[in-house]
Amino acid sequence: MHAAELIDTDLARRFRRAQFLMSTPQHTKLPDDVGREIAFAGRSNAGKSSAINAITDQTGLARTSKTPGRTQQLVVFGLGESERLIDLPGYGYARVPLAVKRDWHTLIDLYVSERKSLAGIVVVSDIRHALTDFDRQMLAYCQSRDLRCVILLSKADKLNRGPAMETQRKVLAEIDELGVPTEAVMFSAPNKTGVAEARRALALLLDQ
Repeated sequence: MHAAELIDTDLARRFRRAQFLMSTPQHTKLPDDVGREIAFAGRSNAGKSSAINAITDQTGLARTSKTPGRTQQLVVFGLGESERLIDLPGYGYARVPLAVKRDWHTLIDLYVSERKSLAGIVVVSDIRHALTDFDRQMLAYCQSRDLRCVILLSKADKLNRGPAMETQRKVLAEIDELGVPTEAVMFSAPNKTGVAEARRALALLLDQ
């Protein structure tokens, strides 16, 4: 087995350890603010939960639903004693009262601005609609806190390779213009496209 394959095997094992720890509607109720954690953000129908399940190689770790907006709290998955993945409430699409949406936005804002152990943010963006205004807002959060960011261009299986690569090129050009330290990965949970690349990017965030 080549060195790169060994690394990918080790990373798969690392993320496969993920297990549900807790969920909470308050950022102050999260585990102690120590160690390193990565937050997953995305529009409610972008495939955020499916991405988490694909990266951790678990079918039911993050709850998926045909009804966008099911994740309404901060959901915490542990990778070990000092590493965590945080599933943020999906934004933008969910058919919920406006007041609830405002609460979600406030929760995300407080979490991103105050959480010291936050090592980076994964923005999951449907490749057919990337980037949205909400995605750009998350990039602005990263810029304001000097956080690294990884964009997963999800549902890449819904486009032919040519249009998918063109979207990736445009997204990379936009984030380069914004000056945010970011990479954009073509990703498909069903086809496992970009899963190994996403794991490598997340490991760099956790280990930096």
